[in-house]
This record gives sequence, structure tokens and C-alpha cells, in this order.
Amino acid sequence: MHADRTANLLGAAALAVTDLVLARAQQRAGVSASGAAALVVVSAAPGLSVTELGRRVGLSQSAAARMVDSLETSGLLRRQPGQGREVAVHLTTGGRATARKLLDTRGSGLAGVLENLDADEQQALAGLLDKMLRGLYDRVGNAELLCRLCDRDSCTTGAVCPVGQAERDRTAGS
Repeated sequence: MHADRTANLLGAAALAVTDLVLARAQQRAGVSASGAAALVVVSAAPGLSVTELGRRVGLSQSAAARMVDSLETSGLLRRQPGQGREVAVHLTTGGRATARKLLDTRGSGLAGVLENLDADEQQALAGLLDKMLRGLYDRVGNAELLCRLCDRDSCTTGAVCPVGQAERDRTAGS
């Protein structure tokens, strides 16, 4: 019974955090959830192909192409010739500003969620989340998809990213 309650509490908290943080970030940036993820991903990895960008945000190639069309029309992304027949995607100046705004809004929203916890509780939660994210990587199997809206600098300053470490561990074991 306790595990059912814990799972239910986690589900309610996860949904509430997603609603508060993602909806606010999308609203502030004026883009869809996949568009928000795409801007953050391209800010960390400029020059991705449309297909690779779609893979990293969980979209098919055709859906990714439509999303890129929309972000390009909005002046946030631009296509450039890539390797061979590939088309590389880069942020415009406005796209870089919007990606930063998304991460800042996400960060402040998450900080607000944590403000009810004292420093020791936040540290304990960080350890539990680290362990959960390693397990989630085992299920998802794609670090880029799992971390599509991550503030990578925040995650890796003074610590090792648990998802990146899980991926390295899997690669080393192969």
C-alpha cells in the first residue's frame, strides 16, 4: 500500500511541476512544448540535422520538419547546408534569447517548487532524483531525449550528470 501511495504522490507532483514549469516557459516563449525542447537542444548542440533534432525531442522526421518550419517562420531557427544532403539547424539571435528565456523561466519555476524544502531536504531530494534519473535512463535509453529541456550548465556544475553517467556506464558495459 505504501508503494502505491508513494507512486501516486510522485505522479501528482510530477504533473504539477510539469504544468507549472513547462506551461509557464512555453507561454513566455510563445512556442510549443516540442518547440521549446528544440530551442534548448539546438542551443546546446548547434548544427544538428532536422532528423537528429527530431530524435532528440521525440518527434518523427516529418513532425520535426514541420516544427522546424514553424520555428524558422517565427525567426527562431535557420536552416543551413550540412554534411552531404543534410540540412543543419542553427538558432538565430532571437532563438538564442528565447532558449535562454526558456531555461531561465524553467529554472525559476523549479526553484519556486523547491522553496518549501530546507537545504538538507533539497540535498536528500537531489540524491534521490539522481538515482531515479539513472533508472529512467535505463528505461528510456536516450540521454538526449531524457534531458531535452535540461539546463546542462546547472546540472554539471560541481556534480556529474546522472543521466550522462548512466549513458557512459551503459556504453562501457557494451
